[in-house]
Amino acid sequence: METAGMLIVLVVAIALIIFLTVRVKLHAFIALLTACFFIGFFTEMPLDQILKSIQIGIGDFLGMLAAILALGAIVGKMLEISGGAERLARTMIRVLGKQNTHWALMIVGYICGIPVFFQVGIVLLMPLLFCVAVESGMSLITLGIPMIIGLLTVHCMVPPHPAATAVAVALHADIGKVILYGLIVGFPAAAIAGPIFGKLIGNKFKLNPPEHFRKASPTPEEDLPSFRITLFTILFPLLLMISKTLFEFILGKTHPAMAYINFIGSPVTALFLAVFVAYWTLGLSRGMNMGKLRELSEVAIGPMAAILLVIGASGAFNQVLMDSGIGNAIKSVLMAWRINPLVLAWLVAAIMRFSVGGATIAMITAVGLVTPVLPMYPGLDPALVAVAIGSGAIGFSHVNDPGFWFVKESFGMEMGDIFKTYTLSTTIASVVGLISLLLFSFIIS
Repeated sequence: METAGMLIVLVVAIALIIFLTVRVKLHAFIALLTACFFIGFFTEMPLDQILKSIQIGIGDFLGMLAAILALGAIVGKMLEISGGAERLARTMIRVLGKQNTHWALMIVGYICGIPVFFQVGIVLLMPLLFCVAVESGMSLITLGIPMIIGLLTVHCMVPPHPAATAVAVALHADIGKVILYGLIVGFPAAAIAGPIFGKLIGNKFKLNPPEHFRKASPTPEEDLPSFRITLFTILFPLLLMISKTLFEFILGKTHPAMAYINFIGSPVTALFLAVFVAYWTLGLSRGMNMGKLRELSEVAIGPMAAILLVIGASGAFNQVLMDSGIGNAIKSVLMAWRINPLVLAWLVAAIMRFSVGGATIAMITAVGLVTPVLPMYPGLDPALVAVAIGSGAIGFSHVNDPGFWFVKESFGMEMGDIFKTYTLSTTIASVVGLISLLLFSFIIS
């Protein structure tokens, strides 16, 4: 099949994913597998090759991710149950002052978003948000937008979040670099789209949060873990993974010590150790027993099944794209464009985010479309491409995004108002993230 025919099949396959997930409300796992079979049949792949590509794609993608996501979920659950988020918020507000409470909540969202999922972070922080709003006298929008953008930014850019980790693995990027670059690039994006934008629009909208949020009361001080222990627990696995990258830069890849450093700083080992740190600092040392920790771990791991299936199906989709010849067709077309590869990665992720809705599906679908082009840029750091994809997936949230509705219902917002606040703030964060990434790549090149 010629290039034009391949591209037509690709466009129809993407449209099929959008139609099945948005209109038919089919689960993303089924929609992605349907697209795999569609591409295989219409590009005339041998039937056994279609099945083989799906098997290889799922296996290769989930080989390391399953352990990473499960371990990361346990650390996040320990933070949720212990009251660590509330401790971080109280300390940051005390340090920065009540007049800067919106900045404090952005930082809290940014830190708490590292080990917990976006929706979990909202549930975790919403009661705290209402208490802080009453105490500080600021509007819920002024405080809520920074908090949510902080959560969403790290959700899309920073491993061990599922999509960010899947993108890094698919691109064969150094996860330590992806974490470091994501935190650096994401902060100005979250700052401008969060506290600065939230302050500008804060008094223009009225909210009606659910009753259980409005009746929330602060947790007694003595029932919360310490700030240092909480911060250390959250950052511990990230420090191990980033340290691996830094030691490699200082010592060189061939240094004898790097074998041990690489082992300890690998995502699986770092998060494995982090689980035991969290068990002690946020669990056993605060009166929990092993039975309770096992129960919390089971609750944390359960929701990972659906996410792993979606990521596995996206791996199959990417593999089918390559094996069918569509990857080469994409490469031949984009070679003529000569667009900056980081801008290209951002643009593809942004288009998929707008079309498909969920940031996770957008990111892992975008990888398959971007990967064939990367060999054209032999000196390009794949960690930068991973962050570009994450940045593109932050923005343009609207009615086909489950997170859009979650935010709307959590804040009790009118439909018109959420477009003017949440959707606009995510788009600002996405664009600023791209600008920050381009500047950052220029500095380190």
